[in-house]
Amino acid sequence: MAITTVQNEALQGLCSKNRLDLMDAIDRLRSEGIDHLISLPQIIVVGDQSSGKSSVLEAISGVPFPSRSNLCTRFPTEVVLRRTSQVSAHVSIVPHMSRDDSEKAALSSFDEKMDTFEDLARLIDEAKSAMGISIHGRAFARDLLRVEISGPDRPHLTIVDLPGLIHSETKHQKASDVELIQETVESYMYEARSIILAVVSAKNDFANQIVLKLARTVDPSGQRTLGVVTKPHMLTPGSDSEALYISLVRNQEVNFRLGWHVVKNMDSEKETGSFHRRNTLEADFFASGVWTNLPSTILGVAHLRNRLSKVLLKHITAELPSLVTEIEAKRQACRSQMEKLGRPRNTHYEQQLHMITISESFQRLVRNAADGNWTDSFFEAVETDNGYKRRLRAFIQNCNDDFAADVLKNGRRHHIKEEGEEASDTSTDATFISRDDFIGRIMAKMSRSRGRELPGSFDPMIIAELFREQERPWEALALSHVQRTWDACKVFLRQVIDHVADTNTSSTVLQRIIGPAMDVILADLRVRTTQILKQHQELHPITYNHYFTQTLQKIRDDRSHAKVAAVIMEHFGTKSLKVISHGEQDLATLVSKITLGTTEPDMNKFAASEALDMMMAYYKMTSIRLRFVDDIAVSVIEAGLVLALHQMLCPAEVYKMDTELVASLAGETEENRVCREQAVRQLEVLDRSAQICRQFPVDGMGSKVSPISWVQTLLMNRM
Repeated sequence: MAITTVQNEALQGLCSKNRLDLMDAIDRLRSEGIDHLISLPQIIVVGDQSSGKSSVLEAISGVPFPSRSNLCTRFPTEVVLRRTSQVSAHVSIVPHMSRDDSEKAALSSFDEKMDTFEDLARLIDEAKSAMGISIHGRAFARDLLRVEISGPDRPHLTIVDLPGLIHSETKHQKASDVELIQETVESYMYEARSIILAVVSAKNDFANQIVLKLARTVDPSGQRTLGVVTKPHMLTPGSDSEALYISLVRNQEVNFRLGWHVVKNMDSEKETGSFHRRNTLEADFFASGVWTNLPSTILGVAHLRNRLSKVLLKHITAELPSLVTEIEAKRQACRSQMEKLGRPRNTHYEQQLHMITISESFQRLVRNAADGNWTDSFFEAVETDNGYKRRLRAFIQNCNDDFAADVLKNGRRHHIKEEGEEASDTSTDATFISRDDFIGRIMAKMSRSRGRELPGSFDPMIIAELFREQERPWEALALSHVQRTWDACKVFLRQVIDHVADTNTSSTVLQRIIGPAMDVILADLRVRTTQILKQHQELHPITYNHYFTQTLQKIRDDRSHAKVAAVIMEHFGTKSLKVISHGEQDLATLVSKITLGTTEPDMNKFAASEALDMMMAYYKMTSIRLRFVDDIAVSVIEAGLVLALHQMLCPAEVYKMDTELVASLAGETEENRVCREQAVRQLEVLDRSAQICRQFPVDGMGSKVSPISWVQTLLMNRM
């Protein structure tokens, strides 16, 4: 049968006028090769082994596949029908991505012209051999056999016949074959733009056929699945099995939104003839028995083509907007990849220019991050963890706030309890100690460091010693804060350099430039932190803040108030000052008790208590702690860390780098060259595809009409 003899009857249902413009656009996209990058709308035929899939494909497409009872699909077979002015037919192999380069090259070279349909069986056998499929070798392959048939009266259609799902291993089908077919079929079915023709053979119980379970797994709502029942003549008229299949076809057993259809293909062993004979036999079969009780629109291959035409048109209409969006997204991804890879760089000048370009982008992003300018796409959404890590200014500000709160909460070594106070505050890391016990410690210190002080007085330097002991946690808190901020900056720099440079350059820059520079910065930060700590640890406490005396007096007043209140409540026998009666009382005794409570006969203890009050007043002053926090934030974090980040890879320093270093940083690997070539080819395909999409009409304001609106307008005009 010559290729020029087109089965018009078989193809008529797929050439409805409503869909020609839409299918033109999709076919042009496919012709550009974009289907290797983006999933395009297509029809896939799936079913259990020997379910009649290939016969359904043959009836729909009008391509007479070899009819042998022992022949089953050993690989995905894609039938591509294209409407062109010239008649042509080719059979080729698209190697699977798992093949190595030499295998891909060998398989890709298989591209045979087909003069008549009688050549198809021979070419399929040759393709099997090329893929390594043989009786004693592998039984199935992931490679794709593509049968392309073009002509002026061909429709725009792509149908993929997939290997039949196997229930269990056999003599000629290993367990690995079962797994390979399952993975291959699932990969096609999970493509959201594929319409699934789930073929079920009436020869077997449909509940036991794998395809239905798999279809409901990949398409739970049945939005893009159409069930097809084959071999209905195998059902015994009037049997329970026939009744069950009638219920299935009525969408009562397994519900698909697209419904079910029944076809009767010719028995490959008993019946032969033209497509016209096939259709006549099918019509005669459905004209009798229980099949006359079903709507004629769900019977026969002619109606199946019409259904597929409408389903495919609606599916393309729904998918076109996301298809356009995906093309643009992949174009942007290709451009970004090419920007990172840069131009080819073999000479020192090219390598130096590449590094200067990277350094300029690096500096810009680091400055933006330090200034809180988030307009660049690098910074991503703030809601994500990664987006927050890239917003360096926000992270540092929050770290400084946390550090200030940490110093306030855990900055003191001892929590000194006044008389009667309970150690109820468990939110601090401070050690609880009573005032009397702490005063005892101070007295011991004063005893061992006495000078010429008069009784009841003390050396002012004792306050410095007490303060150093009380603020001892500051060092650990400050170093922890510095380390945490430095770690965050290092992560941030890694993300910046990964964003602006290719993988090889990024890795080398991190290892030879950023890593060593960050180590130097960390050492400097620790030195700066130590210097700030010395100001508070080695020098005598100094302040000219008048709040110091107010704080000191408040400490004494609060303690005096507590003692007087305790004496009064004890005197009146009450637990609250608010419930004291006004009856006749001995106030002279009360005065004596209060007076005795305010006198400290032990002069050393008195001096120690005074020193403790002054230390506590100095420590409690907010300005003292805030000055320390501010010093760390400004002199260490900002001056020592943030301002140093963008300087580690500045264009001026790159220009001064020696030839060897520049070559190690920017020298191009073979992998980079291959990636650039692939990106260039992909971008060319995507650009041409975007050009096709841009041919959609625009409104009077010059804005693009959405693809959905365009499709709806197109259909309305053709109704």
